[in-house]
Amino acid sequence: MDTGAEIFYKEESYKIIGACMKVHRTLGAGFLEAVYEEAVEKEFAVQNIPYKRQVNLELFYGEQKLKKHYRADFICYDAIILELKAINYIPEPLYAQLKNY
Repeated sequence: MDTGAEIFYKEESYKIIGACMKVHRTLGAGFLEAVYEEAVEKEFAVQNIPYKRQVNLELFYGEQKLKKHYRADFICYDAIILELKAINYIPEPLYAQLKNY
């Protein structure tokens, strides 16, 4: 089934997802995001996935830079923003917010 969606950085994305799934299989559900974030960082190091943690990114309104920043949980391969969520279901408003990231 072709969804028409293109995966950017396909190989890198699969490596990131694999690392996150390993953390999830190991820890299971029920922890705060900070616990998963620390575990993901350790797994990225094991799998040699390049990353930066808790990176402030500038926001703009048109051409004007805003005072507020978006803090990404991780930026991997200098190109992929990873936002961790420790929830079972992503409600529509949160999904829309994540798409903006």
